[in-house]
Amino acid sequence: MSSASALGLRVEDAVVLHASNRLAVRLLPCNVLARVADVAHQVADLEVELARRLAETESPVGILEPRVEPRVYVRDGFVVTLWTYYEPVPPREVAPAEYARVLERLHTGMRSIDIATPHFTDRVAEAQLLVASHDRTPKLPDADRELLSNTLRNLRRAIENRGAREQLLHGEPHPGNLLRTKKGLLFIDLETCCRGPVEFDIAHVECPRFPDEVSKHYPGVDLQLLRECHVLMLAMIATWRWERDDELPNGRRLALDWVSEMRSALERYGLDVAR
Repeated sequence: MSSASALGLRVEDAVVLHASNRLAVRLLPCNVLARVADVAHQVADLEVELARRLAETESPVGILEPRVEPRVYVRDGFVVTLWTYYEPVPPREVAPAEYARVLERLHTGMRSIDIATPHFTDRVAEAQLLVASHDRTPKLPDADRELLSNTLRNLRRAIENRGAREQLLHGEPHPGNLLRTKKGLLFIDLETCCRGPVEFDIAHVECPRFPDEVSKHYPGVDLQLLRECHVLMLAMIATWRWERDDELPNGRRLALDWVSEMRSALERYGLDVAR
């Protein structure tokens, strides 16, 4: 509140919208969304630069607050970024065809941007380090640790060996990072942007018959690659929830659910990650 007030915004109240590894706060009555993170664990400069460039291409992304300079503000060991707040518009559910169209628009805009970002395999490698460290994931069961290790290693290798075309990606375009607004569907939370095949992004959607439903509406999808990315994604997000210092609400329950979902997907797709 002090940071925003110092920039000339009228701030009398703050409503916490999301609190986990990062904080999202609605500032009132200026109606600004503030995102706050520990200065030691953030990539806010990349996120702000990407948001600024994508807005110039009219890509479907949430924009930075236009009343202040578009940059990262640092205070008391935390970084603060200020964004436009969007009132949610019903319905919250997004149909597979609708999701595919807006994600394709985002990918089109991203192809016009030349900026250094991590590769998706860098994020896989981070998950592999967590699985390998008993100190950082002390409560991860041995059987799940072995399964996650095999899945991360072998599917990463399989996807790399396919040599698919790569581009800038959102990194985590799951429904929690997609808002239905009066301006249409908008993606938020660009801190996870990376390079990789578009199938890695599509793997994050949620629908009853994933991933086949979305692949019908996104042109040129390699279905086998998409399935491999889907399982790899489940292994990654499950691993992060086992980290000792993870602060996501109900994170441990989600970890158990995602490992179970990963086992089902491996069986359904006929993937043997132990070989």
